[in-house]
Amino acid sequence: MAHLPVGTVTFLFTDIQGSTQAAQRLGDRWPPMLDRHNQLLAEMVAASQGVVFGTEGDAVFAVFETAPRAITAAVAAQRALVAEPWDGGESVHVRMGIHSGEGTVSGDTYVGIDVHRVARIASAGHGGQVLTSAAARMLGESSLPDGVSLRDLGEFRLKDLSRPEHVSMLVIEGLPDEFPPLRTLDAVPNNLPTQLTTFLGRERELAEAAALLEQARLLTLTGPGGTGKTRLSLQLAADATDRFRDGVYFVPLGTIDTPELVLPTIAQALGMPDPGGGAIDRLADQLAGKQLLLVLDNFEQVSDAAPQIADLLTRLPEARVLATSRSPLHVYGEQEYPVPPLALPDPSQLPDLETLSQFASVALFIERAMAVRPGFAVDPSNAPAIAEICVRLDGLPLAIELAAARVRVLTPQAILSRLGDQLGLLAGGASNLPERQQTLRGAIGWSHELLEPGDRTAFARLAVFAGGADLAGVEAVVTADWPDAGPAPDALDAVVSLLDKSLLRQEMTDDGESRFRMLSAIRAYGLERLEEREPAAETRHRHADHYLALAEGLAGTVFGSEQRAALDTFEREHDNLRAAIGLAVEESDAARAMRFLAACWRFWQMRGYLPEARDKANRIMQLQGASDEVRLTALDAAGGVAYWQGDMYAAREWYEQEQALAEQLGDERAVAEAIYNDSFTYSLTPDETSKARMMAEDALARFRKLNDRSGIGKALWGVVNSYVFEDEVEPARSLIDESLEVSRELGDRFQLGWALFTKGLILNKVGETAGARQSYQDAMAIFRETEDVTGYALVLDGIAVVDWGEGDRQRAMRIAGAATEIRSVQEIGLADINRQTAQFYPERMLDDPELAAAYAEGRMLTVDQAIALALREDESQVG
Repeated sequence: MAHLPVGTVTFLFTDIQGSTQAAQRLGDRWPPMLDRHNQLLAEMVAASQGVVFGTEGDAVFAVFETAPRAITAAVAAQRALVAEPWDGGESVHVRMGIHSGEGTVSGDTYVGIDVHRVARIASAGHGGQVLTSAAARMLGESSLPDGVSLRDLGEFRLKDLSRPEHVSMLVIEGLPDEFPPLRTLDAVPNNLPTQLTTFLGRERELAEAAALLEQARLLTLTGPGGTGKTRLSLQLAADATDRFRDGVYFVPLGTIDTPELVLPTIAQALGMPDPGGGAIDRLADQLAGKQLLLVLDNFEQVSDAAPQIADLLTRLPEARVLATSRSPLHVYGEQEYPVPPLALPDPSQLPDLETLSQFASVALFIERAMAVRPGFAVDPSNAPAIAEICVRLDGLPLAIELAAARVRVLTPQAILSRLGDQLGLLAGGASNLPERQQTLRGAIGWSHELLEPGDRTAFARLAVFAGGADLAGVEAVVTADWPDAGPAPDALDAVVSLLDKSLLRQEMTDDGESRFRMLSAIRAYGLERLEEREPAAETRHRHADHYLALAEGLAGTVFGSEQRAALDTFEREHDNLRAAIGLAVEESDAARAMRFLAACWRFWQMRGYLPEARDKANRIMQLQGASDEVRLTALDAAGGVAYWQGDMYAAREWYEQEQALAEQLGDERAVAEAIYNDSFTYSLTPDETSKARMMAEDALARFRKLNDRSGIGKALWGVVNSYVFEDEVEPARSLIDESLEVSRELGDRFQLGWALFTKGLILNKVGETAGARQSYQDAMAIFRETEDVTGYALVLDGIAVVDWGEGDRQRAMRIAGAATEIRSVQEIGLADINRQTAQFYPERMLDDPELAAAYAEGRMLTVDQAIALALREDESQVG
C-alpha cells in the first residue's frame, strides 16, 4: 500500500446506491460491473494523487493530502461513471462524501472520529450525489474544478448522533443536481440525544438487531451494566428513522422507579400533555394511527410496567418499542437480543496492527485513548498490553472506555499491571454521565441493588467460581448450606434468575452442556459482596472440596478411553482448580494441596502447563501436616513434574524420598513405582545408564511379583528405554512389542503413545525409516486426539529425524523449528534429551541460509499446521 498521509487530510468515501438489489437482479453480470466500478474509482483517485486505503463490498475509502484533490477525484469519478458504457444499458449510481479532518494511522488504515464522520456524510446522500462537510468546503472551495460549484444545503444531524454538520453539495455541470432530501435524522421528528463519542465496533450486532426490529413489535436489548445497551439502542433507532414517518423518540427511565410514571414519561418525551388518569387510554388515543418507534431506556427498575407497554402496542398497531433492560420484559410478542461483549483478539496470537485495530474492543480503546491523549497510537510496544486489557475486561465497553481514559497518565502496560483492582482503577468517567456510568462499580451496583435477597446470596456465592460453573458446581457450592430463611432454591432456578438479570452468562461446552460464568468485573463486585454477606471462607471451602473431588475422580481416567474427555474437563475447570489450590496453599492446608498436586499433575504435563506445575509443586511440598499416605502421592507428582522439565537431579530427589516413604509404609507397589520412576533419571544422566537398567529391571520384577499388569507394561518400557539410551538396539527391539501388547490389553492410551514413540526411536536407529515413521504417526494420532503438548514436541522431532535421514532436509528443519517453539514455550526439558538420543541438532545447521529460513518458518507454524506438515496432510494449509 502507498504511504498514508497524516495530519490534516481529506477523506473520500463512496458506495453504490441499491447495490444489493442490483446484485440480485443482475446475477453473474454484477461482479464484472463492480470490478469496473472499483477500477474507475481507483484510477480517478490515483490521478489526483490520492490513496485507496480500503474497500468493503461496493464501498471505497480513499484519502488525499488536500481537499481540492479529493474534490477533483470525486468529480472525475462521477463523470467517468456516467460516461461508462455499462452492460445492457445499466447504470451505476454512486453516492460520495468528502470530509477534512485528522488523519490518524493505525496499522494500514485510519482510525478516529473523522473517519466515521465522512462515512456518515456519504450515507446521507443519494446515488450520483457528492456531499462535503463544512471543513472540506472551507479548504476546497477556492480551487474547484472547471464546471463545478458548491450548493449550501444547510445544517443536518447525521445518523451517527454526533454534533450537527453543515453540508454542501457539489454541482457538476452536465450531471444531475436535483436529489431527494438527505437521509439524516432531521427527516423525521425525533428527540434522539446528541452523542459526544462515535459508535464503534457493533456492526454485526447492529445488523442483527435491525433485522429483529423489522419483525418484532417489541425488541428488548438485554445485558449487564456497561455492555453498551443504550448506545446500541440509540444507533439502532437513528438508523431506523426512515421507517417511522411519525418519529423516533428516546424515553429515559433511569430517573424513575415507579411503574405508574412510565406512561406519563413517554408522553413527556413525545411533547404531549400529561395523560393523567386513564393514562393508557389517553395515550393510545393521542397516538392512534401513528407510525413511530419508542426507545425505552433502563426499563429494569420499572419492570412492573411491562404489561402497560404490551397493552399500548396492542392498541397502536403501527408503533414499535425498542427497550433496554438488564432483564427481558416477559410479555407476549417480545423479542430479546442479549447484547454481547465486544469482539476480542487472542493475546497469545496477535495479528498485525491493522487487523488488531479492527477488533471492536481494541478500536474502542484506541479511539477513547486518543480523546484524552491526541498523539496516542497503537504500536508494537503497546499492542500486546492493549489486547490483554480488552481480554481481561471481557470486551465490556464501559470498562474499556474507563481503562482507556487512564491513558492520560498511564501507559497501556501500566494500566494492565494495575487491573488486579478493576473496580478501583476503572473509575473517573465523564461527569456529565449518570453516576452509575462513571465507575464500573456503580454500573454493576445499579443492577445488584434491584436483586431480591435470595438472588443476592446466589450472586455473591457464584462469584467464587473463577472459571464459571456447571450445574453440579452450583449445587455443591451455591445452594448448599443456604443461609437465608426458607428453603434453598433449586440450582437451575438460581442460575436462571441471574441469567435473566444479565449478571450471569450462559455458554455451551463442546459436549452440549450448559456452563455459567460472570464477566470478570461483575465477578470482582460479587466477591466484594460475598465478604459482606457471609463468612466467605465457608463458600471457598465448599468450592475447594467440590473441585478436589472432581480432580481426583478425573485423575483415574487420564490414561484410558476417557482420556480426552477427562483432560478437556480439567482444562475447562482449570481456573477453578487454580483458585482452590491457591486457597489451600494460602491456608497451609498441606493435605488438600498435596491431594490436588497428585490429582492434577498429569493434566499439567500433557496439556503444557509444566512451568506452572513446577511452581505449585515447589510451594506445596514445603507444607507440613499431611499424612504419609497423602505425601507419598505428592512426591510422585512432584518428581514427575521435574522429570518432564528435564531436571533429573530434582526429580531424583523427590523419587528417592518417595521410595523411602513407601518402604516405611510397607507399600510394595509404591516402592516399585518409585524405583521405576527413578530409573529414568539415571537413564537420562550421562554415565549412569547401567544403573538405570538395573533399577528398571528391579521395578519390573517387583511388578511381576505383584501381578500388576499396568506396572509390568510401563516397567518393560523403562527397561527398553535404558537399552535405547545406551544404543543397545536389539535387546530393546525384542522387548518393546511386549510393552505395547500390555498397553493395548489395558487400554492405556497414554502408555501406548509413549511406547509407540520409543519403537519409532528404535526403528530409526536401525535404518527402518518407513516403520519408524509409521510408529511416530501412530503415536501422534494418540497425542493429537488428547492434545498432549509434551507428546507433540517429542514426536515432531522424531519425524524430523526421519525426514532428515531420508534427505528431505528443509521439511525436517521446518518440523524441528515447530518442535523447538513448542518445547521452548512449554519448558519441556525432555525434548533436549530426545535430540541428544537421536543425535539430531538442528541449531548446529543454521549456518546454511536455506535451512535457517526453513527452521524460522517452522517456528512460526501453529501446532495444527506443524502436525499437518509432519503427517504430510494437506500442505496448502501450512504456508
